[in-house]
Amino acid sequence: MLTKRDVAGMIQERKRASGVTWKSIADGLGMSEVFVTSACLGMNSLPRAKADLLVRNLGLPQEAAVVLAEFPEKIFSQQVPTDPCIYRFHEIVGVYGQTLKELIQEKGGDGIMSAIDFDMHVEKVPHPKGDRIEIRMSGKFLAYNAW
Repeated sequence: MLTKRDVAGMIQERKRASGVTWKSIADGLGMSEVFVTSACLGMNSLPRAKADLLVRNLGLPQEAAVVLAEFPEKIFSQQVPTDPCIYRFHEIVGVYGQTLKELIQEKGGDGIMSAIDFDMHVEKVPHPKGDRIEIRMSGKFLAYNAW
């Protein structure tokens, strides 16, 4: 019986072996790059039809589609803050942190986004489903040195 961790490993191995990008995987599904990456890493679920398509596109066993469509437990190491606003950021990093790391390194190489040379903007934006908070972050890319 495959687990989300097993399927994430299979996808990452297929991705590594073929050189395909998260964006191309997401484009093949007609979905968001961030969401698809997160689902592939086990922190979100794909609609079953999209899971079937992803499995076909990557040549994975059909059982992987069942797992990709299952609801995740979203378990991550936690020291839970009690302030509701801060807690939500904790949750975002827990659910999307690995996704952000994957995408930063895929686009920039082996490195990190600086929190020192960094800008962030927070805006309240009208939206038909209810106002949104938009957070834009921009940090200098810092490559790891090799020596």
